[in-house]
Amino acid sequence: MPFAPPGYRALDPQSAARHLPQLHRFARSLCGCSQLAEDLTQETYVRVLARPRRVRGESDYPYLARTLRNVFLDHWRSEQRRPAPEGLDHDVPSAHGDPELAAYAGELYDAVADLPDDFRRVIVAVDVAGLSYLEASGTLRIPIGTVMSRLHRGRARLAGSLAPTPG
Repeated sequence: MPFAPPGYRALDPQSAARHLPQLHRFARSLCGCSQLAEDLTQETYVRVLARPRRVRGESDYPYLARTLRNVFLDHWRSEQRRPAPEGLDHDVPSAHGDPELAAYAGELYDAVADLPDDFRRVIVAVDVAGLSYLEASGTLRIPIGTVMSRLHRGRARLAGSLAPTPG
């Protein structure tokens, strides 16, 4: 890479590979399916490592998460153009053999998937992918105050939808 503007550096493939588990969790929370999440994560790395990249800041993760989000959106747009096959369900995590925990995790993923897009994206970025508010702001390209307010309102909606009903 001949020139990197001030504040930018070359993306190190070895450093990028360390983010694989975190990126896979992010993909899983976006699409709700482990197999598709694996495909999206691999496609993200194929795109990023196909040619030298310049990234800003110390961490590669915000750049990788933005790329994954774009890969997911490309996939989603292409899926919208074709009819969905019947009988496909989202898979539910195994929760290491604990059926009660697996059932709750499935409910949680469903509740996150049911959130409006703006809330879901922020919940996924901060609570699932583990981004800081500042990283989420950069990744989602929204102000940090918007991240905080959407996160608060999204968490409140999740809590309300997961609260046990009296009876």
